[in-house]
Amino acid sequence: MKPHASNQPRRAAAAAFIGTMIEWYDFYIYATAAALVFGALFFPSDDPLFSTMAAFGTFAVGFFARPLGGIIFGHIGDRIGRKKSLIITLLMMGVVTVCIGLLPTYAQIGAAAPVLLILLRIVQGIAVGGEWGGAVLMAGEHAPKGRRNFFASFAQLGSPAGLILSLLAFSAVTRLPEEDLMSWGWRLPFLASALLLLVGLAIRLGVNESPEFLASREQATKQIKKEQAPVMEVLRTAWRPLLLCIGANTLGIAGVYFTNTFMIAYTTQQLALPRSLILECLFFVAIIQFCIQPLAAWTAEKIGATRFLCLVSLLAMASPYPMFVLVSSAQAPLIILGIALAVVCMASFYAVIAGYVSGMFETRVRYTAISLAYQICGAVAGGLTPLIGTMLAHKFTGQWWPMAVFYSLIAGISLVCVLSLARRHASAHRAEMARA
Repeated sequence: MKPHASNQPRRAAAAAFIGTMIEWYDFYIYATAAALVFGALFFPSDDPLFSTMAAFGTFAVGFFARPLGGIIFGHIGDRIGRKKSLIITLLMMGVVTVCIGLLPTYAQIGAAAPVLLILLRIVQGIAVGGEWGGAVLMAGEHAPKGRRNFFASFAQLGSPAGLILSLLAFSAVTRLPEEDLMSWGWRLPFLASALLLLVGLAIRLGVNESPEFLASREQATKQIKKEQAPVMEVLRTAWRPLLLCIGANTLGIAGVYFTNTFMIAYTTQQLALPRSLILECLFFVAIIQFCIQPLAAWTAEKIGATRFLCLVSLLAMASPYPMFVLVSSAQAPLIILGIALAVVCMASFYAVIAGYVSGMFETRVRYTAISLAYQICGAVAGGLTPLIGTMLAHKFTGQWWPMAVFYSLIAGISLVCVLSLARRHASAHRAEMARA
């Protein structure tokens, strides 16, 4: 028996939130482990920089696999159904994460350990590549008229929630003695994903298929012409907005890995801060992010999404300079304040951009289009940001301004692309009105 239709908008928003929270928990525990322990466990070396860069390299591999996931599950979601696609991605992510928790290390099986880690990371990347677009659409396409951006923001809310869970998990295990942490403690956050997987499946199975998808599929069955694969149609008819949406996502994707994954490595290696201190600071910042995102989505609904995104992009460009000054103090309250300044701007942008870009494409190819945009951006901006940040930190030892300029460029790319999307969308709307 299907859930009552009147409950579906709230149920879909809740399912998007819980599902993406679990998927991002899985993704973030890998990121945290890469910054803290994977270098020594899977890429042992006399040079800590080499080990860290190798661990971040496996982190980047997952990002480069994400566009493939966007294509595969975008096709499933646009042709078979959003719900079926999301069930598969959640199962893939949970099973692979548990497998990483059971994986032998380099000391146990030698070079096979990093090879297996990379293979599992690729599957993890494919799963996340298909997850995000479906979660955004299931929430946004169930939304009441005029509230797509707000309801889609619940999928984005899963990111800070997953981050909070991952930081809680690693804050607990990093309190273990070093020997216990490196032998078995690091595995616990990965193995805990099995319980979260069961919860996520139960919730997702209770949501009906997207009404917009059902209407689009019914319309398609009435057409005689043979349809192209969604990815081919997007590349043929919508490549310009696709490129702009890739750029528009940069701040929301690269920003989070700069302020979290890279910042863990920077503070523990360059500033010699204790791991437990930076994890606790990032935990409080993640709570701030979790609280600010719904408020940002509500504000954007009131003042207009384009105006809001441009404003927070400008603020984000200025935010890394006070952030690095405050983080360099090595005092917990100032570290929290500094990172929070950047995260509030980044998270406000991230909360709104998903619903914003989904409105740029037709329903029949929307899953594929927004997944490609987000995941290609993730492969380039998300996967490479910790690597670039780490290289800059070592090249300009003792100086933070090159990394601050890098972050400003990230925010500037998003600002330019949002403005271009707004002009393109307005022009298309005027043309449509003229034809009418």
